[in-house]
Amino acid sequence: MGDIISIIIFISLGIIALAAIFSYIRIVPQSEAYVIERLGAYHTTLGVGFHILTPIIDRVAKKISMREQILDFPPQPCITRDNVTIQVDTVIYYYVTDPKLFTYGVDNPISGIEKMTATTIRNIIGELELDETLTSRDTVNSKVREIIDEATDPWGIKVNRVELKNIIPPRDILDAMEKQMRAERERREAILRAEGEKHAAILRAEGDRESALLQADAQRQQMIAIARGEADSILLVAEAQAKGIKMIKEANPSAAYLTLKGFESLEKVADGKATKLIIPSQIQDVAGLMASLKEVLAKEENEEK
Repeated sequence: MGDIISIIIFISLGIIALAAIFSYIRIVPQSEAYVIERLGAYHTTLGVGFHILTPIIDRVAKKISMREQILDFPPQPCITRDNVTIQVDTVIYYYVTDPKLFTYGVDNPISGIEKMTATTIRNIIGELELDETLTSRDTVNSKVREIIDEATDPWGIKVNRVELKNIIPPRDILDAMEKQMRAERERREAILRAEGEKHAAILRAEGDRESALLQADAQRQQMIAIARGEADSILLVAEAQAKGIKMIKEANPSAAYLTLKGFESLEKVADGKATKLIIPSQIQDVAGLMASLKEVLAKEENEEK
């Protein structure tokens, strides 16, 4: 019975010893660092990998994430230079550069960053008016980041970005700004409408002018075409008359033929439309003319036979 108790005690002590040994084995995961203290003082910082601590005298003082961290602080009241109280909601992006400084440089680094951010933002916004604050977020972000990054450097912290997530003015200021924006939009709309109407009137005037010019040009072209047609017609008639006279002249007609043509013309003149008749002075020679005409006709009939 005593031997069994001794064996159990021995096994228990062995298990305890193994558990103690394994408790000093540390495997540090990616993006983390372990701060090790030896006998209460800083000893080393363990990086990624397998590590064995010295039993009893070594301990893990703090486990620190080396990844980028995000701090979203609640809205802070700030007063602008024109005495308007606004609420500013801030977001800070940071990461740890030195685990030792982060552990021993400040008692509560997150609280320190929050208080420093609120103080810095109040100082910067206090130098700006409300309109400048609303339109200069990038400038405020840059100034706050530079100041906080410089102040937290001894704490082993690197501040990457500072963003003013929200800037909330008082309700009456928001109403006034909304009315101002509505008036500005209406003014721009009126300007755009006036410019549109002006451009439309200009286009209509230009269209009317071009239409009038085209109509005038078309009428001019039409009149030119009519004039050219009449000129060509007159020219053709004149050429035809000239050819007829030339042919008559080349045919060397007899006096009796010419006299007959004269009477034909006289017949056309006396067709009842003329109010006056002019009788040739050689009317007494009509009988002789008729006789000559008779001989001409008789001669033409004999030739046809």
